[in-house]
Amino acid sequence: MFGHVMDDLTPAEVEAAAQLYGPLAERVRELVAATVLTEVAAPEVAKATELIKEATALLSGTAITGSFGVRWTAEGKRRTWGNAVVGLRNPVAPPLDIRHDEDLTFADVVLGPQYEGPPTLVHGGIIAAMLDQVLGDAAVNAGAPGMTGTLSIRYRKGTPLGPVRIQASVDRVEGVKTFVTGRVVVDDVVRAEAEGIFILPKEVRDLGDNPPPGLLAPGD
Repeated sequence: MFGHVMDDLTPAEVEAAAQLYGPLAERVRELVAATVLTEVAAPEVAKATELIKEATALLSGTAITGSFGVRWTAEGKRRTWGNAVVGLRNPVAPPLDIRHDEDLTFADVVLGPQYEGPPTLVHGGIIAAMLDQVLGDAAVNAGAPGMTGTLSIRYRKGTPLGPVRIQASVDRVEGVKTFVTGRVVVDDVVRAEAEGIFILPKEVRDLGDNPPPGLLAPGD
């Protein structure tokens, strides 16, 4: 499928790449937060700007063309490190660390100033992206993966910046459609609720009963 790449890295090479690029993304994430809040004077801003330009040129010296996509090892290990919500290499991602506990899929994350919408609160679009990711992962975990068909969100209360929990569970499966519910919780208060329908695409159905494992998993 388009965007899926077989790169044949060994498990040791995958781990080495994670150790190399993960901290880089985290430092850039910290840079973004610092950029939002800094009040240093013009000389410091000018110096930082030049350093960032230098770093950008350095990192662009050898780079993937296009998007990171989904990369597979010979053992079937899948990496979506460019994902905007969970991508290990993507500084835009919070990133979510999605886990599973029996029938519940959840993620705990601390959202910094770069995710602000209304003053002191998380932007509603960020909440939607996180819910989409976690609900989709719940469908995968239930063995009924799909692409987002619809996602309905009810924002009950503002979600403050800081520690946030997103959780989801599968309600039912009807043919190629998986119905999932979820919510955002802070301080034991439900801040947003969501209902999503995830649909198995025709091109995946055409692969038969044994598509590659994790083909539609939202991200690692």
